[in-house]
Amino acid sequence: MIGVLFGGPTPEHDISILTGLVAVHELVRSGHDVAALYWTKTGVFTQVDPKLESEAFVDGLPPQAEILELRVGDGGGFFTPASRFGKAQRLALDAIIVATHGGPGEDGTIQATLDLAGIAYSGPTVAGAALGMDKWSFGAVVLAAGLPTLPREILTSRSTALPFAGPYILKPRFGGSSIGIDVVEDLPTALARLTTNPHFERGCVVEPYRADLFDVQIAVRSYPDVQLSAIEKPLRRSLTAEILDYRDKYVGGSGMVGAPREIPANLAQGQRAAIEEFTTRIVEISGLRGVARIDFLISDHEIYVNEINTIPGSLAKHLFISPPLNFSELLLDLVREARERPAHRYSSAGSDGLVLRSAGSISAKLA
Repeated sequence: MIGVLFGGPTPEHDISILTGLVAVHELVRSGHDVAALYWTKTGVFTQVDPKLESEAFVDGLPPQAEILELRVGDGGGFFTPASRFGKAQRLALDAIIVATHGGPGEDGTIQATLDLAGIAYSGPTVAGAALGMDKWSFGAVVLAAGLPTLPREILTSRSTALPFAGPYILKPRFGGSSIGIDVVEDLPTALARLTTNPHFERGCVVEPYRADLFDVQIAVRSYPDVQLSAIEKPLRRSLTAEILDYRDKYVGGSGMVGAPREIPANLAQGQRAAIEEFTTRIVEISGLRGVARIDFLISDHEIYVNEINTIPGSLAKHLFISPPLNFSELLLDLVREARERPAHRYSSAGSDGLVLRSAGSISAKLA
């Protein structure tokens, strides 16, 4: 049985539900046994009917949802609660497709828990997830690799100056690509946003805002081999919008699939090859696993790496058009990779007791 995990205590909870349900419905349609694992806003794991539509989640936990317990350690996994006359039953999952956007679903938290539970899962490793979620760290790694990126600084209440002129774009350090983004004209306004924007509580990065740059994105998957998608130029719903925002990406009947876009993007000569080259390099430096989306900012003469989304909306299925990739095949390849290339294997190699035998008494070390 294939599990699909979605939801979670994150601002991107609703989008995660859509991605999860799209995957669940596709697997059911193609004849697979699926466990729909809904992670609530309060952090409770549940199993729900795989035929549910998104409306069932608007008011919280859907009817007939079954509470699950996630156990770590030997024999870990997702368990149904013990009945009055029986014991808890472990869900027999071959692997889990992780469709959790943002927060603990994409920062390495759920990945580490699944590692400890011995559950095979799709998508980034703990380290890859943590790097992708931290805009400051990812930007530093990109810069160290010699790839072009806009200057990026940490903004705190103690900031008195920035090394680049305004206007500025402010982004949650640990967050998605659109929620919580602010564009401001000057540093005093930016500092004020630190106390009024709840998405900046865990940190804020600031970059120069370039109105002349526009977004393009490319997806990449790592199994069975590295494969790049077409390059897409998402279109803003409003010509006066400063950024490609949450509404542009997700609000609509079919989410990213139905969002206005230009695919393949109409690019200047040489830009496609450059974007593909940069993407391949990012695969190497980020340890990419599963399917991810790389976002760039470009003009006719410039290309900048913006960020990586390690669990993209709808698993970026709409970007793989050349050659066409069936969504069911994409999902099953994620399952195969989860089984064949585990995200992590714990080992105690090297812990042979030599240090303990020669350590002497603990009381002597406290003296």
